[in-house]
Parts: sequence; C-alpha cells; structure tokens
Amino acid sequence: VDLVREGVDCVVRAGTLPDSDMIARRIGTAREATLASSDYVERHGLPRDLDELAGHVMIGFVSSRTGQVMPLELTVDGKVHEIVLPSRVTVSNSDTAATLVLQGFGLYQAPRRRFAADIEAGRLVEVLPDNPPTPTPISVLYPRSRQLSPRVRVFVDWLVEILGPKLDA
Repeated sequence: VDLVREGVDCVVRAGTLPDSDMIARRIGTAREATLASSDYVERHGLPRDLDELAGHVMIGFVSSRTGQVMPLELTVDGKVHEIVLPSRVTVSNSDTAATLVLQGFGLYQAPRRRFAADIEAGRLVEVLPDNPPTPTPISVLYPRSRQLSPRVRVFVDWLVEILGPKLDA
C-alpha cells in the first residue's frame, strides 16, 4: 500500500522497517517460535540442538520484500543463526503455512501467540524452545506529510494500548 498516493491513513507492519518518510510508532513485539506438528515430530524426531536439524525440512516462506525463502532464525548464546533447510513446499501466505505446519509438512516459524491453542492441545510442538527466533517488531506507520487527524491519533493510541501487551506476552 502506498499510503500517500492511495490516501490511506495508516498501516500496521510486522518486521524491521526500511527507512522511509513515514512516521513509525512501535506497537510491541511478537514472540516467535519454531513449530512442528506432533505427527512430524513422531516421524522425524525432535531436534535437541542446531546440529540435529540436519535431515529435517521446513516450510519455505517467501519474503514479499526479497522474493527469497526466509531462513529459520535460532538464537544461541545471544547470537542469531540463520538456517535454511530443504523445503517440501514453499508458500507466500501465512494462513497456508499455518495449515501446512499442522498437517506435518515441516518446521515453521511464526508468532507463538497465533499457535498457543495448538501448542496447548498438543497438535504442535515447540522445537528448540531454548533457541528462539528473534521477536518481530510490530509498528503502525502513517505519512509524515499529512496532519494526523484526531480520529487516526485515537486509533493509533488504541492499537498501542490494546495490542502492545498482547504481542509481548
């Protein structure tokens, strides 16, 4: 969305923001997790460290920004390791990826909160929970060139108040 050209008041973005003329206000961060279905773990085993990822597959998620498959991010002793495993399937839609991870197509990284009920019910297993991906920043952006209307200001404040604590949970 081109906010200025299309007349959009504001937009919510996930991830690191590129430099722009937009004003960005951080809403919070989303904790991420590496996940696999319980069926996948039963068939392939549960890796206990990064070395045991060899032989596993991931659901390839294509970045809309780069057009490339995004690597898995795993943090070990404060250092982020990016790992690309073979993919049986590659997608560019998070809902499709969510369906595929539940069906056992491979490892997938996503906001932990989105899959909390599946983890609790045992449908999904958190893989390498001691080596989490980096959290994803969530921000609201609006054009610098426009006077922020009271209606949009209230909406942005509401987003920060309502979503911020839920994202960081």
